[in-house]
Amino acid sequence: MRQLWIFLLGLVCTVQVWAVDVNTATEAQLDNVKGLGPSSTARILQAREAGPFKDWKDFMARVKGIKLGTARKLSSAGLTVDSAPLPDAAQ
Repeated sequence: MRQLWIFLLGLVCTVQVWAVDVNTATEAQLDNVKGLGPSSTARILQAREAGPFKDWKDFMARVKGIKLGTARKLSSAGLTVDSAPLPDAAQ
């Protein structure tokens, strides 16, 4: 049982290390998220100029091409909005 807790703690720490917040990430950091390329990164940065994204719903509404399926993949790849992964309710 102790080994399971250690494994889970390590997994959580790993996820936190790899998380990239869309509101604070640089262009290079966004480009390194699996599923984002130069054009989608440019759209994100342009939309972010109007202000930080409040949540995933706001992010998907303001960035062309980011729908629920794409958001799921990006969240799984470590992208967060306001430090939060895509909520289970949205999935």
